[in-house]
Amino acid sequence: MKKVELLSPAGNKETLYYAIHGGCDAVYVSTTSYTARKYAKNFTHEELKEAVKYCHLYGVKLYVTVNTIIYEQEINDFIKYIKYLYESDVDALIMQDLGMIKLVNELFPDFEIHASTQAHTHNEEQMKLLENLNVKRVVLARELSLKEINNIKIPLEKEVFIHGALCVSYSGQCYFSSKFLQRSGNRGECAGMCRLPYELYEKNNKIKTTGQFLLSPKELCTIKNLKDILESNIASLKIEGRMKKEEYTYYVTKIYKKLIEKYYNHEDMTLEESDLKTLQLLYNRKFTNGYISNNKNNEFINIISPKHQGIVLGEVQEAKKDKIKIKLQEELNQNDGVRFSNNEGMIANFIYNQQNMLIKHADKNQIIYLDNKVNLKEQGIVLKTQDDKLIKDLKNIKEKKIAINYKIIAKINKPLQVSITDGINTITKTTFVVEQSKNKPTLKQDISEKLSKIGNTPFQVKEIIYDIDKDIFIPLKYINEIRRYLTDELIKERTKPIKRKKIHQEKITTKEIQNTSTINFLVRNENQLKTLLTENVNIYVEDETLYNRYKKESKNIYLKTPRVNQNPKKYQNENLLASETGMIYQNKENNNIVSDIYLNVVNSKTINVLENLNVKKIGLSVELNETDLDYLLKGYQEKYKRKPNLEILIYGKIELMIMKYCPLNALINNGKKPCNLCKNSKEYSLKDRNGKKLRLINNNCITKVMDYQEINKIDKIPQLKELGITNFRVDLLDEDQNEIKEILTKIKNVL
Repeated sequence: MKKVELLSPAGNKETLYYAIHGGCDAVYVSTTSYTARKYAKNFTHEELKEAVKYCHLYGVKLYVTVNTIIYEQEINDFIKYIKYLYESDVDALIMQDLGMIKLVNELFPDFEIHASTQAHTHNEEQMKLLENLNVKRVVLARELSLKEINNIKIPLEKEVFIHGALCVSYSGQCYFSSKFLQRSGNRGECAGMCRLPYELYEKNNKIKTTGQFLLSPKELCTIKNLKDILESNIASLKIEGRMKKEEYTYYVTKIYKKLIEKYYNHEDMTLEESDLKTLQLLYNRKFTNGYISNNKNNEFINIISPKHQGIVLGEVQEAKKDKIKIKLQEELNQNDGVRFSNNEGMIANFIYNQQNMLIKHADKNQIIYLDNKVNLKEQGIVLKTQDDKLIKDLKNIKEKKIAINYKIIAKINKPLQVSITDGINTITKTTFVVEQSKNKPTLKQDISEKLSKIGNTPFQVKEIIYDIDKDIFIPLKYINEIRRYLTDELIKERTKPIKRKKIHQEKITTKEIQNTSTINFLVRNENQLKTLLTENVNIYVEDETLYNRYKKESKNIYLKTPRVNQNPKKYQNENLLASETGMIYQNKENNNIVSDIYLNVVNSKTINVLENLNVKKIGLSVELNETDLDYLLKGYQEKYKRKPNLEILIYGKIELMIMKYCPLNALINNGKKPCNLCKNSKEYSLKDRNGKKLRLINNNCITKVMDYQEINKIDKIPQLKELGITNFRVDLLDEDQNEIKEILTKIKNVL
């Protein structure tokens, strides 16, 4: 039975050390380039080379995240970077950008590629596309249940997150930070907009909630589901946390490794209470097992606080201006971290007993006092958010050792032969001729003592096998020399460079595409559709019933398929606006497919991938600016010697997030299903801290968070045409007939 891989994060070389000695099978890291954790410390190029050698010494694989979208002007630098990673013996790349996956596969065909969770993979057809692009492993969307994962039968390795921070939006599909702060989540710059306070409104009526953090997920912890996960067809279990500290990485890795080994040894996998408490102390926003077991919506979000919760330390009995009186439920030590009910925290530098004397330690059930440095005025629960002694203990870890065996063949009048093996590699040293002892013979225990002095090497002697004659004589200084030679050679063997092929050439494949000049409207109701029916525009319709009702009246009506689509349907000769890659792959024989603006298309290679899947018109990312567009168009024409057929959003409110989590179901209906709140005619929104209302659109238990302000680039159409864009899209929301006519008139006037 092939064991599952435990994959740990490493944001720097210190954390990598702790991950390895915590027991991981692989680590994923970043350098300062093209990473979805741009603000982690990350590795320098020289540090990465050393990290690869250190990992390989311990039999650990190292993957590098290059899981961002790549702009046209970055491609040459990007390829130089991939070449550096390739020559540095990195085991695999974790990638998001479809075009760059294709390009890396062409240039470095033996460089293993894993599709990042940023690639938004959630159905079987997407897996088929990635398989076609020579991807070996797919990090599946965190929204998939274990049943849904097991139902995917494509022979690619599956990887899932098992612990750490969660995104509320489908990964790779969030534009919140990009739109509000010009920090793209698809470029590793997420500003954590989901961790901010919001209020829920029904039209102008505020709906009362117990907390304000309505989009802030709890921390993923799948320990209760681990046995089921291990019995599934998942190849790799991933711990999130490249921005976490080394003690966190070490302990989380250690706990999951311990439970995984218990599973394979058929032992009880129940987690001890002390281990759970340590996990909570190291970091948690309260734990959830996420969607792996189809949790209820109201079990997914911690609406009270987006901060680390730790454990309950005790209760405030009295809060005065100078002192806070606390009855402890857990022990407290000097320099522990605490947080109070006003959400303010501090380090317990000074702890006082009831006699007002300073103490360094207080036991459970003791009453103590702390200085009121946080302006606390009310009673309530106190949290312990940092355990100073625990952190110090976790920094003093025992290093992992590699088990080795020796074999000694010592026959009189024949050369001495000593071998060392780690179970995979074997090194043999043949040296001087063994003599018969004239006085004192060399004993097994003498040899054993010398061979076992392996000092600062990463090895631990498990067994020494002897095949020796009686009364032999071997100078013990030679045993020391042989030991040093064998261990040095075994280290070299374990860290030797990976044999890889030479770099290939990019494959330029083109498909004949007819360029069009169109105006395209996304409609959200029947009245909007009817308003546009007689106009010379294409109409994108989300409602399939509405599409079927009107498609015979106009050849310009397209069905917009969902961005989250568990089972992409195969259509015969239908006009499709495909909003995820599985629908494109399923319908690649269809001759009238348009791709949506949410596929993160930002470079010429991704355009080419979609063209070769028979996409006739390609929607560009909403994150591209005019400079990026200029580079993209020029780069495409230089490479493919023709103009692409592209579409760009010029008017409308974008979908900032798309979520499996439903705030309406969680906050109004307490997670109960069936729930028909999204089917009523009421208008719901989230109000942010600046007073802006973000409309919620719900359909089939998927929630979209809409921007409050529309993009309006109608006056820029002439410049866009000059760049080479000839298809323009308008996304309607609530616009009525007059507003639609006005928008269309403005477009026609500048065209």
